[in-house]
Amino acid sequence: MHTKVPVQVDGRFRLGDILGSGSYAVVYCARNIIKKDAVAIKLEPIIHSSSVQCKYKVLKHLEGGVGIPHVHWFGRELTYHALVLDLLGPSLHVLFLTHNNKFSLETVVNLGDQLLSRLKYIHSHHYFHGDIELQNVVVGLGDLSDTIFLIDFGIAKEFWNTSNNVHIPFRQGQRLAGTPAFALVNNHLGVELGRRDDLESLTYMLIYFLHGSLPWLTSDKDKLCSSSILKCKVNTTIEDLCQGIPVEFAMILIYTRSLAFSEDPNYNPPPACSYFYSAPEKD
Repeated sequence: MHTKVPVQVDGRFRLGDILGSGSYAVVYCARNIIKKDAVAIKLEPIIHSSSVQCKYKVLKHLEGGVGIPHVHWFGRELTYHALVLDLLGPSLHVLFLTHNNKFSLETVVNLGDQLLSRLKYIHSHHYFHGDIELQNVVVGLGDLSDTIFLIDFGIAKEFWNTSNNVHIPFRQGQRLAGTPAFALVNNHLGVELGRRDDLESLTYMLIYFLHGSLPWLTSDKDKLCSSSILKCKVNTTIEDLCQGIPVEFAMILIYTRSLAFSEDPNYNPPPACSYFYSAPEKD
């Protein structure tokens, strides 16, 4: 059923053009009519179980971290949940297309360095992201144009139960969560998500940027079913996946795949991989 979209949110944010949309939520560019600065507003009909409300909760827990979107306001406006966030720049998906589907090694190393730092911060606050992929990583605007931001915490989850100080239990029989192209084989097979998923998905994404694709993706990747992706992943060796790129990427992938479900990842790699996590100095 069509519902009326508000013209303003919280009396001070005037909606503008649509920036994007998901299953239920729509993201708008908006302007603070008092401060005159631009923001982004995500609207989701209240009739749906609110992923926007979940995102707000996670972002408030992570508030203040570098590369974490700042929340300006959250509440109800007409028949919508509204989440007001910093307006950010284009996603890595968009930037990759404008660079003819290839990033330089220097760019990929810089991305890896920043994103590992983001994941370390998120994990240190007892959350995992759960959906590391091209469209969930964006660049900042203005003075933050060199800063990488992680967005869309819709399936983020606490992995640590703070009430009794234990890790969440290992479970099977779960539905595939996140983006199939960058999901772990374990995720395809119904294993509960954890920190290792974030790290391995990040590694897949960086390999994707160097190759321009992944073996389990086709030109018609949107129509490729997750079972076909899984079959190809299982049959693709690390050697084949990392052929023609620095061996450090294979070493990182071997490490992330060796992590147990509740194991604390080592965010400080061995010397042989150190350059992977150290962004090259700018001139």
